[in-house]
Amino acid sequence: MPSFDLNRPWRLHPQVSVRPEPFGALLYHFGTRRLSFLKDRTLLDLVRKLGTEPTARAACTAVGITDDAGLARYQKALGTLAISAMVIERKP
Repeated sequence: MPSFDLNRPWRLHPQVSVRPEPFGALLYHFGTRRLSFLKDRTLLDLVRKLGTEPTARAACTAVGITDDAGLARYQKALGTLAISAMVIERKP
């Protein structure tokens, strides 16, 4: 899997609906009819923050993900969401 670029701007795909749940959230893509599970609330906060921060790295910092291990973990999660088109790159 190619690495997710934390230094690029990203956002939720406009056809994705977010339903918060006690464990994290459900994401449903109306275009592809795919369902994704976010396994924790921090990932939910991060996905929501993507559209308002200049980069994915800035969104990570905004939700308190600053250590290398945390960045690597959430970078991998965002990469999975990008492959399934739940998150897409924004035009700078």
